[in-house]
Amino acid sequence: MKVSIITVCFNSASTISDTLDSVQSQSYGDIEHVIVDGGSSDGTVELLESRRANLGALISEPDEGLYDAMNKGVLAATGDIIGVLNSDDIFESDDVVATVVDTFRESPDCDLVFGDVVFAEADDLSKVIRYYGAKHFRPWKLRFGWMPPHPATFVRRQAYDLAGPYRVDMKISADYEMFVRWLLKARLRWKYLSKVLVRMRSGGISTSGLRSSITLNREIVLACRENGIYTNLLMVLSKIPFKLAELVRRPG
Repeated sequence: MKVSIITVCFNSASTISDTLDSVQSQSYGDIEHVIVDGGSSDGTVELLESRRANLGALISEPDEGLYDAMNKGVLAATGDIIGVLNSDDIFESDDVVATVVDTFRESPDCDLVFGDVVFAEADDLSKVIRYYGAKHFRPWKLRFGWMPPHPATFVRRQAYDLAGPYRVDMKISADYEMFVRWLLKARLRWKYLSKVLVRMRSGGISTSGLRSSITLNREIVLACRENGIYTNLLMVLSKIPFKLAELVRRPG
């Protein structure tokens, strides 16, 4: 199986080298790393060009935001399996992609494989501050605002072909809306991999303050309703105490 890893970036010169190193250090051999840059001006493009030999498609142009860039990456990807790794994140170990591919091979009817992530201090990746596990996820929990960690999700190409592109009219929750389409509408088959797959720097758009939280939860309700799935804001907000527990929970 060929695996495509999509990284979207914009002015990421200070972090993207770690991401590139993480992909290039994977033990699995058949990987293409697709980069979609939004027209950076901080040296990101020059850095990417200096490492061009180890990359797949490299797109650098203005876009309509994160999810527009992700759509460009999916279109450019040629792999059987597609994963998304943010430009300030890294794989947790060198065998992540190999383990994911083994899981797909062991379960040929599986469409999605996802695992866990940890959040680390932005300036110290060795310091874990939050664990985001998917062990207890079930598709019905999407109605309550729960989703598997998108950066730790790998999907067969056919899942994107079936569901279509990410919505570009959503600011934060288009990945959540895609899970609704994959798991509740199309009822694609999935498997949980009990392993931390990705280490993320804290401070992403979906965790950056009250205003983002309000937008996130409103978009979650909209994502369900527009796909014919009933929920309401109170149901979605019921997850908050459990989310707070992630600050003290650890893998294992």
